[in-house]
Order: sequence, then structure tokens, then C-alpha cells
Amino acid sequence: MSHRTHRPRSQLKYPSLSTVARACLLLGISLLFSHATAQSSRDEDELAASLGDRVVTQPAEVSIATGRMQPLRRAPAVASVVTAEDISRTGATDLDEVMETVPGVHVSRNVQAYNPLYIIRGIYGQFNPQTLVLLDGMPLTMQFIGNRGNGWAGMPLENIARVEVIRGPGSAMYGADAYAGVINLVTKDASDIQGTEVGARVGSFQSRSAWALHGGQWGPWEVAAYLQHAQTDGDNPTIASDAQTQFDASYGTNASLAPGPVQMGHRMLDGQLSLKWGHAQIRLGHLGRDQIGLGGGTASSLDPSSHGRTDRTYIGFALNDLPLNQDWRLQAHLTGLYFTAQHDPLLLYPAGAWGGTFPNGMYGSPNTWERQWRGTAMATYSGWSDHLVSIGAGHEDLNLYRTREFKNFALSSSGPPTPLGDGSVVEIPVDESFLKPHRRRVDYLILQDEWNLVRDWTLTTGLRHDRYSDVGSTTNPRIALVWDTSLDLTTKLLHGRAFRAPAFMELYSINNPVLRGNPDLKPETIQTTELAFSWQARTDTLLQLSLFRYGMSNIIAPTGSPQVFQNTGRQTGSGFELEGRHDLSHALSLSGNYAWQRSVDKASGDDAGYAPRHHLYGRADWRWDSGWQWSSQVNHVAGRRRPPGDTREPVRDQTTLDLTLRSPRSTSGWEFRASVRNLFDAKVEEPSLYSPGDAIPVLVPGDLPMAGRSFFVQLSLQM
Repeated sequence: MSHRTHRPRSQLKYPSLSTVARACLLLGISLLFSHATAQSSRDEDELAASLGDRVVTQPAEVSIATGRMQPLRRAPAVASVVTAEDISRTGATDLDEVMETVPGVHVSRNVQAYNPLYIIRGIYGQFNPQTLVLLDGMPLTMQFIGNRGNGWAGMPLENIARVEVIRGPGSAMYGADAYAGVINLVTKDASDIQGTEVGARVGSFQSRSAWALHGGQWGPWEVAAYLQHAQTDGDNPTIASDAQTQFDASYGTNASLAPGPVQMGHRMLDGQLSLKWGHAQIRLGHLGRDQIGLGGGTASSLDPSSHGRTDRTYIGFALNDLPLNQDWRLQAHLTGLYFTAQHDPLLLYPAGAWGGTFPNGMYGSPNTWERQWRGTAMATYSGWSDHLVSIGAGHEDLNLYRTREFKNFALSSSGPPTPLGDGSVVEIPVDESFLKPHRRRVDYLILQDEWNLVRDWTLTTGLRHDRYSDVGSTTNPRIALVWDTSLDLTTKLLHGRAFRAPAFMELYSINNPVLRGNPDLKPETIQTTELAFSWQARTDTLLQLSLFRYGMSNIIAPTGSPQVFQNTGRQTGSGFELEGRHDLSHALSLSGNYAWQRSVDKASGDDAGYAPRHHLYGRADWRWDSGWQWSSQVNHVAGRRRPPGDTREPVRDQTTLDLTLRSPRSTSGWEFRASVRNLFDAKVEEPSLYSPGDAIPVLVPGDLPMAGRSFFVQLSLQM
């Protein structure tokens, strides 16, 4: 009988904070000064000509740093761009898979519907409202919860031209929720599609998808159209025990449905029509999600039968870079978003719950309807020498105009819930429901100046002032100094402030068995300082390094029993992200990134928990002479601590390997792609929530199991 010796997790050797800090500082200083000196005697024009198109470069441009297109290398932000070509090579089919490849970002999960949490630089929230997601610049935020909604159910990528990501504060440009970072999904226009494309994909978990795109000219209009339908049963891994398991231990019952599978299936129907004429553009679209599985359950007790449904219907009108005269240009945007979230009666706790008080189960069904209008105009003036000044103003009307609730229970201030009437599910009057309708109006002003101080130095300063109808006013500045240190090295020094306004649930939630609102909440704030370098080390090698430190105040989190939202405290964080790409030959390229961070809860002095301290991602792309492409990627997540007070063992480290094979597009227009995710079927888990002060602080004692190995194949035809 053989024996294996395992090193205890506590003995795993990772670099200390001081070692990492010194290494990053020395690397930054050496890049800054040695290359500034080495390049000072070169003729930069001659060098640029000699490098030509053989240089490994970043994606050419990004729009979300200042609201206008500019070279990524000189953008006053730490930003990443994932192009449609990158997406195709990695085999990604959903935004979650793309975000896991971005430096400093890890995709975790919430137990409710297994919604993705885009954790940037260690900033964790139960519903992840700290990360702002935009679709062509339009926020996809649900005002009820403050995130993308608990019926997200994925974002397919067939109509995405590029994914732009800012790591760090963005409130000086985008206002609320641009806190930990900003993700902008830029959809394809006619030039990206060029004709008609149809495709289909099938894969594991009974997943199937079909789509069509068209790009062309219709009179003076450039037309881009997109339609996709998809559905999946989901992997549905097993949870060993849930919240009801622990209530059973207290009441001596056996009501829990655990061990049992989580529910991750859904159906989706997405479509968009874009019409562009000169500087004007109109977009009409719909994002529909139906039969959404409830993950580990709304109340962290398994719910095998209930489903949710969300619909987003939107319209957008834009004037892009419209010249008013020689010195003035105009950007103007008007968007309308209609959002609904509806559910079957959700099984909060199963039959026999609360000591048999609910023989048929405890049910609740919160439904919301939102209507959001946003308008902004920004004028840019270039008449002053070496300055580009932008002045903008906007208004938002965010109206959660209808709520509706069905349930079969009543809350008690001194004991467990009790049945309503005979225990049947009934509609509750609005004044007695989980939330009354609320409306929020926001007015804001934006000022921004891009000043070319001297040759190769640009100072960008910005300021945004927001006035809320319900939570007061806030002003958020930023400053960014970008130095083209040499032809092949760019240095950035950045500082900014951001905020997150409390969501309606956090402010006004009532009669909720899980979470209660607090109308006295203040916005939570963050201040971040960053130092970044981009170095074209050789014609075939690009390296980038960013260092950051932040401090968070007035953090909004639920505490106590029942859980009530409070401004609970402060958190600090620091770390770095190192990324690079190297072309070994015209056929083989290597790329990857490593991120290290530590976030500390100031009250306890302990790690804030949930987020990985170490995140390593690597990718190899190999292209044969025949045009076939083979890509492999490895993702290693490690060092996830528990939050203060949670005495469970640290979350297990995990490593996954994905492979993708793609054919060249044939002369007849066909393209084939096949991919396997998590090739070795590694056990992957995300941390379950710890709620200090609750009667049961850990509702899911084990962590949340994720999908195992999966496959898919797809065919597309370009006509």
C-alpha cells in the first residue's frame, strides 16, 4: 500500500507582501529609468519604422477611459481589451469565461441562481454591485439590487466586437457603481459582420444555440442585425447540505432536500438592430431569459422546481463625434431600458420546514418592473493649445414603478415565520410586500481636461458631480499622468475616487425573511492609486505591470438577525498585475498574466476573504500553415481566505485546463470550432457566503460546486 505525503495548505510557499512589493518596485524603477536612458539617443522615428507591423501590440483603441476612442497604451486608466478574435481563440462562449482571462479579475458565484460575481482586485460583494457592466455604454444595472439582476443567466458573445475593462475607479466618468471597475460590451456593427453569418453550437448539459448576424447597407443606413436563441440544462452539481439541513438539526426534522443538485438551466432569446447614418446611430434590442434555475435556492435551501424570468428591452440614440465647428465636437446619448424580473412562487424552504409549520413548503415570489431613461451630452473643445477640454451634463430617471409579491407566510418579530391563512400562496398588498415602488432621479455634471504638458507628457484631470433625489450629492475626481518614457515604454500614475449609491433593496426592503433595508444608508466610497508600465521589450515581446492600492469606506453589508443593511466599516487593498505576450514564431504565441492582491478588513486586521490572493492565467496559440489553430489555456486560482469570523478551512485552490481547435474559414464560408473546458475534470468550488450575526452565519456549510468537464462543437457559415 502506497502513501502520499501532502504539504499542509498553511505551508505552501507564496511570496510575502514585502518581497512582492520590493520586486514590483525594483522592476518598475528599472523599466522607467534604464529604458528612458537607453532610448534617449535613438532616433525614434527611425526605430518606429524599423519595428513596423512586427511589433506585438495591445489592441489598438479603447473608448471607456475618457468616453472617446484613443490608443490603449496612452489611455489614462489601467484597461484591457478582449477582441472578438481573442474570444474565438479561447473558445469562450459567455462573458464569464472572458472575464476570467482578464488580469486582476476572478469570476465567483452567488448561491442564488449561481449569478456571476466579477471580483476585481479583491473587492467582493454578495450581489457584486461594485462592478458596473455597460452594453455599448448603457448600464445594465437593476435598481432593485444594484447589480445586473439575480436572473442574469449569461451573456453570449456572438454579437460582441470587443470587451473593454477598466480595473479601478470610473465614477469620474460613469458615476455610481463604477467602483471596483467597469466592463463595456461593444456590439458588432456592419463593418464587423460584412455580410450574413449563421451558426449553431451543441455541447454538454444539453446545451444548444443558434444565431444569425447580418451587416450591410440599406440606402444611406449601415445596418447590423443579430438574433440568437440558446438553452441549457446546466451542469447541476450536488450540494451536500443547505440552510434547511441546519434548521432540521435544530427542530429535529428531516425536511431538507440536500444532498441534491443545484439548478443552473435556462433559455435565452437575444436580438439587436443597429442603424447608423453618418454620426447618428439608433439601437433597438432585447435580452430575454426564461426558465432560469435558482442555483442553490433563494434562501440557500434547494429549490428543484421553481424558475425565474427576466426581460431587458432597450432603445438607444447616439450622436458620435459630431463636429459643431472647427473647435467643438459633440457626443450625445439617450437610452431607455425596460427591465422586468418575474418568478414562479419560489420554494424558500421545503415541505416540513420550521418544525412542520409549513407542511407544503414556505413560498415567496418577489416581482419587479423598472423603467430607466438616461440622457447625456458632452462637448469637447480643442481650440486651446495643448488642451482637450470636455464639458458634459446628464439626467437619469430610474423608476422601479411596480412591485408584486405572492407568498404563504408572515414574519414574526420574536419568532419564526408563520403560515398565512391555510398556507396557500396569495398575492400580498403592495404596502405589506417586500418593497414598495420607488423612483430615483440623478442630475450630474462632468468636467475633463486632457493637457499635453510637454512632449510625451499628458495630464488628464476629471471631475463628476452627482445629485441624487434620495441619497444626497457626491463629487468624484480623478487625475492621471501618462508619460511616453521612450518609444517602447509608457508610464502611468493614476489616482481616483469612486462611489456606489445604495440600491433600492438596501434602502427600502421590508417584510423580507432574508434581508431588510435601511433608509439611512450612505453611499460607499473608494480611493485608488495606481502606477502602471507598458514595455515593448522586443519586437516580439510586450510586458505590462500595474501596481495599486485602495481604501474603502462606508461599506454596505447586511449584519445581524434578521440581516439589515448597514454602513459597516472600512477595507484596504493592495497588489499588482503582471501580463505579457511573446511571439515565439509566426506560428506560435504565448500570453498570460499573474495577479496578486491582499484585501484587509480594517476592523479585524484580517483578510477580507473570498477573493484569490494569487491568480495565474496562461495561454498558447499555435497556428499551422494550413490555417488551423490550436489554443490551450490554464487557469490557477489560489489563496482564497475566509472572511473575518468564518472559521472554516480556506477555499481549496484550483487549476483548470481548456483546449480549443478552430478551422480556417473555407472558400465556401464554413468555419468549425471545438472546445473542451476543464479537461481533467478538476474539482472547482466557489466560496459560500458567511453572514456574521445571523442565527445561522453559514447557510451553505460546504462551498458552491461548479461545472466539471464539458465539450462543445460549433459550425458557422459566412455568406
